[in-house]
Amino acid sequence: MSNTNLSYVRTEMLPQQEPPLAEKGVFKWMRENLFSSVVNTLLTIASLIVIYVVVSTLAPWLLNSVWDADSLTECREILAAHEVEGHGGACFAVLGDRWHQLVFGYYPSELYWRPALALAIFLAGLAPVLFTGLSRKMLILTALAPFAAFWLLWGGSIWLPVTVALGFVLGFVVLKVLAPVIGTLAGTVLTILVPILYWLFLAGPLGSGLGNAVPIGIEFVESRAFGGFMLSAVIGLSAIVLSLPLGILLALARQSNLPIIKYTSVTFIEVIRGIPLIVWLFTAQLLLNYFLPPGTNFDLTLRVIIMVTFFSSAYIAEVIRGGLAALPKGQYEGADSLGLNYWQSMQLIVLPQALKISIPGIVNTFIGLFKDTTLVVFIGLFDPLGIASAIRATTDWNGVYWELFIFIGLMFFIACFSMGRYSLFLEKKLQREHR
Repeated sequence: MSNTNLSYVRTEMLPQQEPPLAEKGVFKWMRENLFSSVVNTLLTIASLIVIYVVVSTLAPWLLNSVWDADSLTECREILAAHEVEGHGGACFAVLGDRWHQLVFGYYPSELYWRPALALAIFLAGLAPVLFTGLSRKMLILTALAPFAAFWLLWGGSIWLPVTVALGFVLGFVVLKVLAPVIGTLAGTVLTILVPILYWLFLAGPLGSGLGNAVPIGIEFVESRAFGGFMLSAVIGLSAIVLSLPLGILLALARQSNLPIIKYTSVTFIEVIRGIPLIVWLFTAQLLLNYFLPPGTNFDLTLRVIIMVTFFSSAYIAEVIRGGLAALPKGQYEGADSLGLNYWQSMQLIVLPQALKISIPGIVNTFIGLFKDTTLVVFIGLFDPLGIASAIRATTDWNGVYWELFIFIGLMFFIACFSMGRYSLFLEKKLQREHR
């Protein structure tokens, strides 16, 4: 080919250049996410206007806040001294003055270490369940943590939680020793009935006898002293931990081929779900004692925990049933082809996959349950909202409103946001392991 010198043909390479400003960095992100179309541009402008109005209204109120005062009157005097109107600045001094009530309710101040230690032990017990990298020997702490936390919170004789824990030991012995001999169905029924009968008729007298013979205990604190976030944490965490295994059993029972087990589970789930939680709380307060032996004084907080657990377990059962229904039939057939019995197939093949599918729904139910603990205010328990009302009823802080509710909302947000983040962490972890 002959050499030709064409003016429109480039004969040298151009040096590398920076991309246009609109195609890199923050300008590219804004163009793609905020101003990609006429509709998005209008929505962005409207959002900026709303943000400006909210920030311009709240910023002065927060910046002029008072953190050191003994009453609302003193707060307003401090604001007036700085030439700020009485409602032009927040009075967060109420948090510094009454934080102990918002957190611990009316729990004795010299015993604050007990609920703090109980929470630490409870979270340490949950750690080997939530995170797989920890030693499995820590599961011993998982088994003991609920009983230790119960004893630290309520106090009294140490033999009460010991005798209650003995009921679970009896159920485990029946499951491992008698169930293989008498059959799966009869063994399962006995595993449930033996602990229940023991708790109803033997645990109390045995605990009293041991307490009289070997008196070991700490100062007893009545449940009516519980309040604030401690009460919400006690009810919420207890119900979350108890409702998950109960919900799994209900979901499996609903899919059972045995009519008695199946329809009993269906009736329980539909009745519990068909009635609002507030009605069950009133039932726990007023009616539950009628079904107990005469002379029984069953603690109100424990009754509420039982009712909230039942309520949550019904929803958890339906979430897990959805996960079980989403599994292909081949998973069940594969378990049968391996010669696994029912419980082995559920433990090793079916439930791990169903629970993985159900994680978002389970965590969503737990978050709703934790927020619903504020309903106990209607049956006379002092949750954070009840404590806030009690604080506002005093002469020192009569008129304080938003400051208390902002703090309460922030605390609930931190707890619920943490559960949501753990859910995302667990989903991503299981996806990586699956790959």
